[in-house]
Amino acid sequence: MLMLLLATSGLLQQIPATPLVLESVPAVAAPVGPVGRADLAPLRPDFYGVADSPQRPRAVEVSEAYHVRLTIHHIASFATVPLFVTEYILGQKLYKNPPGTPSQRQTHRTVALGVAGLFAVNTVTGAWNLWDSRKAPQGALRRYLHAGLMFAADAGFVATGLAAPRGRRIYSATPAARSRHRTLAITSMGTALASYAMMLMWKD
Repeated sequence: MLMLLLATSGLLQQIPATPLVLESVPAVAAPVGPVGRADLAPLRPDFYGVADSPQRPRAVEVSEAYHVRLTIHHIASFATVPLFVTEYILGQKLYKNPPGTPSQRQTHRTVALGVAGLFAVNTVTGAWNLWDSRKAPQGALRRYLHAGLMFAADAGFVATGLAAPRGRRIYSATPAARSRHRTLAITSMGTALASYAMMLMWKD
């Protein structure tokens, strides 16, 4: 009887569970169809490290004439080396036994003219190519050092020719004058050979 009264009074009825309410999140509508560039969020410039990466060097194009001049420059450079050796040997003979024989003096002058001609060719082709490649950053230091040494050798050879005894001065040249001519010649040849060696060993 007691149980019946309790049942009818509603005390034994189950308390309804309180539903959990999740925090509402605004829904984002997905784009319909293919995604265009306007639908994508823009990325920061430094997202992939673009802002910190160095700029790629620009390629500098040279003409076909540049390569032709470079080939002539190389041939003239290699042809100068045996002339240096020949001129040194002849110069030593004239220096130790002045004034030397007429054939020795003539050969010495002929070889000197050959050196001067090859240096003129190398100066023109080298200076021209140096100007054409002035905007190329790769190898710039090597090229300018080579050019500076060769211009110094050019000046040295001019001074060597001016200091050479000529005509009657050959028989009356003092040991100091012959020594000055010899020193200028050896220094100029050594400067040119050092510049050649630098270009052969220093590769970019």
